[in-house]
Amino acid sequence: MNGTNPPTNESLTTSESGEHSHHHNYTEDTDNQVDSVHVHPHVHSEESLRRIINRLSRIEGHVRGIKTMVQQNTPCPDVLLQIAAVRGALDKVARIVLDEHLTECIGRAAQEGNIESEIAQLKAALDRFLP
Repeated sequence: MNGTNPPTNESLTTSESGEHSHHHNYTEDTDNQVDSVHVHPHVHSEESLRRIINRLSRIEGHVRGIKTMVQQNTPCPDVLLQIAAVRGALDKVARIVLDEHLTECIGRAAQEGNIESEIAQLKAALDRFLP
């Protein structure tokens, strides 16, 4: 990652089936990308969203714990070990999000005939995500 994240406005709606649909609207303003606005609907199950949010909440608590360790002058190797654990946990969340996107969103885009656009957006996201 290059350390910059586009501002994100995300809206959630609930369908009759209990699934959430959210639209990501963002404008990228980086040296190597042109300003653009992407709007694409994603529908994910309540279970999937709950699982991701729960993992992120645990990671959030873990980061607060690391902050406390630093405030208490915990030895640096111990702090680094906990940072590595958070990195691993974030990688697992990213894997879940990517898997969900490939199985649900890409499949839906193929059925709707806009697979090229969805793959281009995924490639752009992966370019920012991967080192």
